[in-house]
Amino acid sequence: MTSSASVSGSEPRQATEAISDKHSEKLSEVVIRFAGDSGDGMQLTGTQFTTTSAILGNDLSTLPDFPAEIRAPTGTLPGVSAFQVRIADYDIHTPGDVPDVLVAMNPAALKTNLGDLKSNGILILDLNEFTKRNFKKAQYETDPRGDDSLQGYRVFEVELTKLTLTALEEFDLGNRDKSRCKNFFALGMVYWMFSRPLDNTVEWLHKKFANKPVIAEANAKALKAGWNYCDITGAFQVRYEVQPAKLAPGTYRNINGNSALALGLVAASRRSGLPIFLGSYPITPASTILHELARHKQFNVVTFQAEDEIAAVCAAIGAAFGGSLAVTSTSGPGLALKSEGMNLAVMTELPLVVCNVQRAGPSTGMPTKTEQADLLQALYGRNGEAPVPVIAPSSPADCFAVAIEACRMALQYMVPVLILSDGYLANGSEPWKLPAVEDLPDLRTEFHSDAEDFQPYRRNPETLARNWAVPGTPGLQHRIGGLEKQDVTGDVSYDPDNHERMVRLRAEKVERIALSLDPLEVFGDPDGGELLVLGWGSTAGAITGAVNQARAQGLPVSRVHLRHLSPLPRDLGEVLSRFDKVLLPELNSGQLALVLRGRFLKDIVSLTKIQGKPFSRTEILDKIRALLG
Repeated sequence: MTSSASVSGSEPRQATEAISDKHSEKLSEVVIRFAGDSGDGMQLTGTQFTTTSAILGNDLSTLPDFPAEIRAPTGTLPGVSAFQVRIADYDIHTPGDVPDVLVAMNPAALKTNLGDLKSNGILILDLNEFTKRNFKKAQYETDPRGDDSLQGYRVFEVELTKLTLTALEEFDLGNRDKSRCKNFFALGMVYWMFSRPLDNTVEWLHKKFANKPVIAEANAKALKAGWNYCDITGAFQVRYEVQPAKLAPGTYRNINGNSALALGLVAASRRSGLPIFLGSYPITPASTILHELARHKQFNVVTFQAEDEIAAVCAAIGAAFGGSLAVTSTSGPGLALKSEGMNLAVMTELPLVVCNVQRAGPSTGMPTKTEQADLLQALYGRNGEAPVPVIAPSSPADCFAVAIEACRMALQYMVPVLILSDGYLANGSEPWKLPAVEDLPDLRTEFHSDAEDFQPYRRNPETLARNWAVPGTPGLQHRIGGLEKQDVTGDVSYDPDNHERMVRLRAEKVERIALSLDPLEVFGDPDGGELLVLGWGSTAGAITGAVNQARAQGLPVSRVHLRHLSPLPRDLGEVLSRFDKVLLPELNSGQLALVLRGRFLKDIVSLTKIQGKPFSRTEILDKIRALLG
């Protein structure tokens, strides 16, 4: 369908008003993907749809997809930016396997995303961008609208750019600035289709562009014009409604993984009574942890943007020596550079939290795409015998709890702790139920202050943590540095027996963390059965959806998800022994499967994916079916 009706940006009728000539249909869920050039504002458009849906009470999950190149040529395939959001009236775990609706702002966006669109899905195209020049940029030999490429989809060709310019004729802006508002015209159309109100976005625009009111008004009018276009033309005969989800009572906010991680660190700082220090060097996709923490200086947060990764981790170690809750953040290449500094933290036995937001590698790799391929680096990527605790969040909201857990372990056991998040969690978002402060763990920490018979490496008999003595405390002077320490006294030692004793003490200290972990929870058949799907990190959503769907079909499958990867839970071996087969999906070449085979002598079936994309439920469900015959 092609339409170029002239519509105004006047105030639309309320979304709740009955429209006599339009049919309304209720849906349990819908998956929408906005795709266009990196300058088309697709991330902003998707974020606003997400925020409005969160306010309406839908459960949701998002998948932003950024181009890896900072300024790819306009209209080319490397420059395509996309944002997928899934909203539902029930508890969901992933942003969806395939979109029901695709908004493609140009041919390049169409070419890179059409293969994912569901059969009979809705496809909205900006007719004005489908030109011979743009076809060539997108490597189309012919116009895809003229062959069989778009058969099987409900195609709506709309002159988005032209309609936006028409709606904004009264504004004293150039055509280029006016055309930049077309993403809000498209958003207004999708708001109408799915019965979303405009008020929240209009209010946001006026706050965002308070210093540029003409820009705020132009975008708001484009938004209303898109809504009105659907309301008064015959382009769309059906409107859809997704009711609020039945979530547990409480106060919720929409949050992405990096923001949740940063807030978890602030919460841990408050619960421990320690100032927080972040030493960081900007790197995709971890940089927003630094940005978020920098906003909370009123909570005794110090952020330091170092000149490189080595300086960042060393500054954090210095802050830990000085009595701060010390953190450093990075991604895979930066973690490699930080490894020597992490060894220093292992040797000095100082509390440090290292946040690694994984991305596709090696080297620069695909910096805006996700992967789980840093696991072996996290477990073993340091010289000598230098084990550290490694934990991984399973969802954007879970990043908050994992940050607090990492701080607990670092402070209680005087050890550096490594968090393995990834780009999928960092940029994805979901509703997060705000916890009550009194329900957060008590992390209060006391520095050693008794100078009588002070020994810096005298240990707590339960945790093996050494004394934490802050510099400047009278009588507590002691050596610090990377040379091996004499047990108890902390003096430099080259004694062979002492070295082996200290190596084993540091390893035992990490292993004792397992004593503080809760037993694993088996979802499905806790007593065992034919198949267990085991996972870690961001695969949790796809695994949960696939296993739930398989069990609904009567298949004998259960699941367990690991948060703690070092030390492993004490009961993991026993849990694995209860099942005939174990399936382990990973966004790498099978790294945890390799570790578990060697540790438990249990055959692990690997399901691997190294494409810079998360698993879909369908991929895991298909493997479950194959293993069960």
